[in-house]
Amino acid sequence: MDLQAPQHAELHARWGKARVRMTVDVTPAGLLAIGGLVSSILLSTAVIVRVATQRRR
Repeated sequence: MDLQAPQHAELHARWGKARVRMTVDVTPAGLLAIGGLVSSILLSTAVIVRVATQRRR
């Protein structure tokens, strides 16, 4: 697998009169980095929620 070959994705959406068009080009290494960032955000959010909902002693 070539880690420098970019992947391309497009999204076209319409809701009533509103239209959205999005495009993105990212390499597999970039996808791995994005996945790492998202997982760290989710893990840190879980820790914050756990600490915030613990009973105080």
